[in-house]
Amino acid sequence: MVQRSPSELYTLDETAWLEQTAELVRSGRWPEIDSETLAEYLTDMARRDRREVFSRLVVLLTHLLKWEQQAAGRSASWRGTIREQRRELKLLLESRVLRTHAELVFPEAYTEARLQAADETECDPTIFPVEFVGTLDDVLDPPNADA
Repeated sequence: MVQRSPSELYTLDETAWLEQTAELVRSGRWPEIDSETLAEYLTDMARRDRREVFSRLVVLLTHLLKWEQQAAGRSASWRGTIREQRRELKLLLESRVLRTHAELVFPEAYTEARLQAADETECDPTIFPVEFVGTLDDVLDPPNADA
């Protein structure tokens, strides 16, 4: 078996690199850890998680806006998307750090969702409220909601 440097292994087989790095950490073999690549990997993971939270918020808010404005267009598919996004966001937001991130980007996500909903409904954006009235919790666990 060819012995590869940690950075080569990362490039060739990320999963094998992760397993190797985890074993080095468990064994306390700190000098052998490819710390530069590990730091880059962890930064990328954090960035990916934040992007996913933002993206799911935009999708959820877009569907909620469409649900409100196009009652005649309501479908089981829309309801399913709303349910799925709520479920996935709740799982992601079990992380306190991601919960804080979601609260910080909520206004920006709403602004993006408002524009997306206008595009998808071919309606003037002014039919949608400029600001969301409520909180992140209101979107995730709405009282008495259809969707």
